[in-house]
Amino acid sequence: MILVTGATGQFGSKAIEHLIRKQVSPIHIIAMVRDVAKAKSLLDRGIQVRVGDYTDVDSLIHAFQGVDKLLLVSSSDRGPIENRTTQHINAIKAAQAARVKHITYTSFIRKADFAHSAIAAFHQSHVESEAFLKNSGVAYTILQNGMYQEMIPVFAGQQVGQTGLIFFPAGNGQASYVLREELAEAAAHVLTTDGHLNQVYQLTNTASVSFYEIARELSHMLEKEVIYQSPSVSEFEARLKSGGVPDQYIGMFTMWAMALSQATMDVDDPTLAKILGRKPTSVQQFLHQAYGTN
Repeated sequence: MILVTGATGQFGSKAIEHLIRKQVSPIHIIAMVRDVAKAKSLLDRGIQVRVGDYTDVDSLIHAFQGVDKLLLVSSSDRGPIENRTTQHINAIKAAQAARVKHITYTSFIRKADFAHSAIAAFHQSHVESEAFLKNSGVAYTILQNGMYQEMIPVFAGQQVGQTGLIFFPAGNGQASYVLREELAEAAAHVLTTDGHLNQVYQLTNTASVSFYEIARELSHMLEKEVIYQSPSVSEFEARLKSGGVPDQYIGMFTMWAMALSQATMDVDDPTLAKILGRKPTSVQQFLHQAYGTN
């Protein structure tokens, strides 16, 4: 049996779709959710649904009973970063207690000098979670996922075609953005094939791009000049605040912009291409999909 946590979330739901495409019968898939009401479509397909919460170890032990392989989708808790570490450790402890044979954990890409990054605390949470998993005695595969391409419109804005402007303080920083769909496909591959025990995979695209390059591609694609401006952090925060953006989101945007400016996610690795058996979707291809040109 394969259990997928966060099964109604954006990553977990895609992973389940790819498991089914890889001929895993729905009766051999368990979807762990916090709210059964949101899982009707899974139940309708014959997938077993179990309730579990990363903050409740007992619920996790119960959910993991009879599970051979666990896809542990990392927590998206919006509280302090250390909450995520605790939740991941709770899940690993529960997997130990339930005698799960193999845990595949979705981590995040990082460089050796991550301690100097604007997202150092975020990285550290994954480092501690990975270390606990490696020392748990349970066979593991760690997927250090690259930054989602789906974040580009979040940072650049959906109205670029109208405004002709990307206003984001990421400087010249490049990142190897990758499609979430393809990361979920890679996770399904790991769950359904051999040779992945106790491995750590960096799953990124094969090339990195900056927002200057994104702006140039959008200009070509939209047949309209798109300018990228990288303001100071203070100017960026002031503009968001004047636009009524909540402080929590201003802090998040600024943190990721600074991390990008530091090239924290500028890691190119061929592993994802090897797993997929093809080149990952490029940023250029994604931009055409995201901004809907013909």
